[in-house]
Amino acid sequence: MASRPSRTDSLATLVSPSASPVPTFSPYKDDRDDTEFPLLDQTSASDEEHGPYDTAPTPTNRCSRFIMTLRQRFRRPKRIALSESDRPKASRKCVWCRRICIGIPVLVLMTLGLIHMIEVALGFGSALFEYEFDDFLPDYGRPGHIGEGLAEYPTDFTQNVLPIPCHSHNDYWRRVPLFQALHYGCTGVEADVWLFDNELFVGHNTASLTKKRTFRSLYVDPLLDILDRQNPTTEFANATHQGVFDADPDQTLVLLVDFKNNGADIWPHVYSQLEPLRSKGYLSYWDGSVKHERAITVVATGNAPFDLVVANSTRDIFFDAPLESFYETPDEAATRLEARGQGHNGVSEGTDFDESNSYYASVSFGSAMGILWGGQLSAKQMNIIRGQVQGAQRRGLKVRYWDTPTWPVGYRNHIWDVLIKERVDYLNVDDLKGAATRDWSA
Repeated sequence: MASRPSRTDSLATLVSPSASPVPTFSPYKDDRDDTEFPLLDQTSASDEEHGPYDTAPTPTNRCSRFIMTLRQRFRRPKRIALSESDRPKASRKCVWCRRICIGIPVLVLMTLGLIHMIEVALGFGSALFEYEFDDFLPDYGRPGHIGEGLAEYPTDFTQNVLPIPCHSHNDYWRRVPLFQALHYGCTGVEADVWLFDNELFVGHNTASLTKKRTFRSLYVDPLLDILDRQNPTTEFANATHQGVFDADPDQTLVLLVDFKNNGADIWPHVYSQLEPLRSKGYLSYWDGSVKHERAITVVATGNAPFDLVVANSTRDIFFDAPLESFYETPDEAATRLEARGQGHNGVSEGTDFDESNSYYASVSFGSAMGILWGGQLSAKQMNIIRGQVQGAQRRGLKVRYWDTPTWPVGYRNHIWDVLIKERVDYLNVDDLKGAATRDWSA
């Protein structure tokens, strides 16, 4: 029997240059056969020659052979891309079924999305472009046609116009100041006045002022002409108290005059330029004990001094009171003065605002409410609105929030709806047409 090799001889054999190299493993070699890396259960040539106990495998050799065996058994077969013609018919059919099942829903969704986009585009078009064409008897009232001489009447200036409680914010910015607001039924307009060279000019700032755009030319003279037409002297009537709205002659129009520079200097000029309207009885006034409402109610705001408004026992210019001072809970009737600014010029501690000296009670919506998280009014903010509305209306004043949100339109409309339902008297608006289409029945 051959002698068993010693451990020293085995190690010498492994490290000798003539020893067979350990086969290497390449996971990317797909053409190898199973004899390249013998499995653990296979018998090597050395085993056959020396018997199972004649070999002396080292731990390193065992581990390497085990790892290579695992790699051989669990290697991923190479995927071969087949053409459509090489695939089985059943496989090709499944592929097309999957494509159809995915493609049809996607096509339907794309079509519906395109239809929705077209509808949205058409909706924007109708909002941007006004379409008002009435082709029913277009020649009615003209000479030689049906209704000759019957189409016109003395007070038809605001024919078919229904007054709504909206205030035309910065009315002088509009393409047709005053008249555009009346066209949509607004019962309040605003003029910012600046005093230069003993003349009142209208504009948002000094850079926008021109010699022709004055308080007289934009508001006093046009209102005088309108009211003269609405109050004709005929064989049937001698009207003097008709307002600008033919559908509601008793509705007053608020002329809000915003004093932009020195209020004390502007006051006498505003008072004197209103004289044509005053002399014909078109201005609302306080006679010392009772308020008489007429076609035009003049309200002073901005830097207007309250002490000059109440200097006389009678007056026909009223004040824009600070709404934030009127908050009260349902069980309180306490007035509190907090903020300074609009409605506080010329006001002393303990001043009480009521219908004898004021008409509007206004405040910035943003400063009164703060941030509207999530586009919704919180319970606390709703309580502020209700408390301010209650406090102002208890004094006989008209509530107006300015600086309300204007965009997005849905968000703006939501705020408008809330204010209307909470009995706010006037909406301060820039979009006159949008306000005219709201539901005011709440």
